[in-house]
Amino acid sequence: MAASNEKPDSLDTKEDPTDSVAQEQRIEKDVHIAAEEGYAATDSRGVSIVELDREAERKLRNKIDWMVVPTVSILYLFCFIDRSNIGNARLAGLERDLRMSGNDYNMLLSIFYISYIVFEIPSNLACKWIGPGWFIPFISFGFGVCSLGTAFVQDLPAACGVRFLLGIFESGMMPGISFYLSRWYRRSELVFRISLFVVMAPLAGAFGGLLASGVLSLTHIGGVTEWRMIFLVEGIITMGLSLIAFITLTDRPETARWLTEEEKILATARVKSELLGQTTVIDKTDRRRVWLGFWNPVVLATAVVFLFNNITVQGLAFFTPTIVASIYPNYSTVQKQLYTVPPYVVGAVFEVLLPLLSWRLDKRQIFLILVAPLTMMGYIMFLASTDTKVRYAATFFTAISCFAAGPLTNAQVSAQVISDSARSMSLATNMMFGNVGGLIATWSYLSWDGPNYPIGNGLNLAASSMLLIIATLTLFWMKADNKRREKLDVAKELEGLSQAQIQSLEWRHPGWRWKP
Repeated sequence: MAASNEKPDSLDTKEDPTDSVAQEQRIEKDVHIAAEEGYAATDSRGVSIVELDREAERKLRNKIDWMVVPTVSILYLFCFIDRSNIGNARLAGLERDLRMSGNDYNMLLSIFYISYIVFEIPSNLACKWIGPGWFIPFISFGFGVCSLGTAFVQDLPAACGVRFLLGIFESGMMPGISFYLSRWYRRSELVFRISLFVVMAPLAGAFGGLLASGVLSLTHIGGVTEWRMIFLVEGIITMGLSLIAFITLTDRPETARWLTEEEKILATARVKSELLGQTTVIDKTDRRRVWLGFWNPVVLATAVVFLFNNITVQGLAFFTPTIVASIYPNYSTVQKQLYTVPPYVVGAVFEVLLPLLSWRLDKRQIFLILVAPLTMMGYIMFLASTDTKVRYAATFFTAISCFAAGPLTNAQVSAQVISDSARSMSLATNMMFGNVGGLIATWSYLSWDGPNYPIGNGLNLAASSMLLIIATLTLFWMKADNKRREKLDVAKELEGLSQAQIQSLEWRHPGWRWKP
């Protein structure tokens, strides 16, 4: 069917609201037309021109929640466990057995982030090209193999090699899952669903600590002992879950065996109803759209915010065991592992709660601004006091706030683009910048700076302060630019452009409005 900007007659028809039968028939017809390729489901200002059955949408959304979110959440849980369990292994003798000294541990962490950053964008573009249903289980299996391999390394160079490979496979995980979910959910709904898998990061800290404690209570598994058992067990679990995911994940609503034909049509129509001027939900990879997914002022500003946030998040993830060890030096290894759990549990609660509020209000930027002061408070407490109870309490303040920025920033960069191509790039850009922050975090707590780590805590305080400033300035800019756009004559600005050219404008479309 040829592309058209004109609304089908059915979308303009007004039925008597008292005639419920006619109303239901019109809605059903609207949905079918809106889901078809070749028809745009919005007007020139991005306002939906299709009416959807809210109750049918609610039932469909609940079904998607149960069929899609649990699988990707469990995969991400073990993704983050495989990444951060090195902190638990450090307490169990990793540095001793690999003959590490000085800042060797920081170098081992950095290797992971180098490959993670380099392969972030190529990985998410590959995810779009191959399809998330195949790509996500594949990379999950890959980092499971890498975790398993870590159990058998004998020196620092071998460990660095395995961590480099781990970074390659894990680089596509968070942006890939966020991209995958964006094919199923509306803009406002996405942030909460992202939080349901990203919450696995703090839970990985809690669950990983418990799992490490349980594994370390064993004397050996075959010929594998001590910290090596952690990587062995977690790697095998990850590989098994990945094989199951090959069967359970599907690329998009149209290929979902567990949706009826009517549900597939509704799933497509509701996402398309928010895509300004687009005649299809999943476009072919387009270079211009990919570029504008990166060269987008709000995407770049949000990515910088995520960079500063990730300094605090990854610092907490990797060094909470070290902080606990400095606070409770006389406790056993198992006791230290268990004391790392409570801050992550509290952080997990707020990582879901704040995105839930964001979903209901359809606001993201204000929540990015609100989380920063609590993170700042936590690191001020670290700097101001050496009292063990105060410093342990500071980990809670930091966990409450910093983890929530992950789903908020990913949902925000997804909301600031239109096409599937641009979204694959915007999410990868956000994660690339974020992991530059993770790389910085690996050098924020240096061995000679202990036990109070004033440099590391000062760096994290500065990072959370910059987050507050940039997020606030971005909000004011978005509102100012939206006011400027209100004065534009959309029809005049689009005059002389073909349908294909209009669909490739992305945020440069005169009818576009930033979504704070």
